[in-house]
Amino acid sequence: MSRHHDDHGGSGATHPVATFVAGLEAALKDLVDVPVWSLDGESTDDLLARVIGARAGLAELEARLITHAEAIDRPGSIGARWTSAWLRRLVPLTAGEAHRTSRLARELDTHEQTRIAAAAGRVLPDQAQVIVAAVDELDPEHRDLAEKHLIAEAQHHDAKALKILGRRILEVIDPARADAHEARLLETEEARARKHTTFSMYDDDQGLTHGRFTLPAAQGSMLRKALTALAAPKHVRATDGAGAYDHEKPTPQKLGQAFAEYVERFPTERLPKAGGLNAAVIVTMTLDTLLGGLEVAHLDTGVDLSPGQARRLACEAGIIPAVLGSPSEVLDLGRTRRFHTPAQRLAIGLEQQHCQTPGCETPAAYCHVHHAHSWQDGGDTNTQDARLHCPFHHHQLHASGQAHPIRR
Repeated sequence: MSRHHDDHGGSGATHPVATFVAGLEAALKDLVDVPVWSLDGESTDDLLARVIGARAGLAELEARLITHAEAIDRPGSIGARWTSAWLRRLVPLTAGEAHRTSRLARELDTHEQTRIAAAAGRVLPDQAQVIVAAVDELDPEHRDLAEKHLIAEAQHHDAKALKILGRRILEVIDPARADAHEARLLETEEARARKHTTFSMYDDDQGLTHGRFTLPAAQGSMLRKALTALAAPKHVRATDGAGAYDHEKPTPQKLGQAFAEYVERFPTERLPKAGGLNAAVIVTMTLDTLLGGLEVAHLDTGVDLSPGQARRLACEAGIIPAVLGSPSEVLDLGRTRRFHTPAQRLAIGLEQQHCQTPGCETPAAYCHVHHAHSWQDGGDTNTQDARLHCPFHHHQLHASGQAHPIRR
């Protein structure tokens, strides 16, 4: 039976809900200046628990009022498309809070047991949402019993623990199907996580790169474990010396430094090829810089390095000798193959440094190698006739049939 149009014998100021709200407001006003210092410990614990329970009951009443407002189209009366938008016109809620509040109203309206438990203060709002989500994943035949069980468990478990219990609820009410049900829930959750995985970075031109990422929980735990190992006191003491940063719990700063070390140490041979080369970052420097000089070094991604950091990277990761024409590196294969070798790619990148289309500064690491004299027309696969072009301009070049001289 719908609760939207229940008649309690009055409306407006005479309605029982209006009387309750007025009394609550008055009582809270009377308590503003009442000191609580005289309460003993047990009384404080008891009252605090009861107040939190009462807050849950108020959340249920709030949800009922929102449901009623939707039934009589109060959002539509101000032209609001969504209940959350109407709520924000009534009170200064954030968009997220308004959305969560209106969602809880819909959930309690369709789950009577949970609504009654919330009204009695036995289920907190975040627990109610967990219960509803768990119950809705079940077949209809199991929902009533599962809802009753989870409401009882809410007295002993917070929302996070209750979510785990909800996933395994069939172990209690239908053990034979519990494993398959949990596996299906996990597969759905993992698919949702993959869909919402993101990663973004930007440079602030002050020597720092900032970023944000969202990972599936499994991969997030792997990253956390790796960084914690690199930031662990034993590892820090081994790399920085005894007494250096000798702490027991990694700080955000040490985790950030561990992440930088993680990036440097990742084995590049395991990465896919980018532009024909392993996705290793190449440090270009003069012999003088390597031996202690002060000349700036460069990465093939377009970033400049201080001489000190360049020498450290050369020491940590090793460098590929960029001796063009070395007997150990065949840089001109003529017509023996169409695609440039990694050695040729390296030589071309070191010489040309970026996309050869005028005005484009895309670093060599992200460019394709283009045959200035088309291979199909008899051109050689060598470094003299090669041109670097970013993917966009490479495609454009082939579409137009034009060529660009090497930029110096």
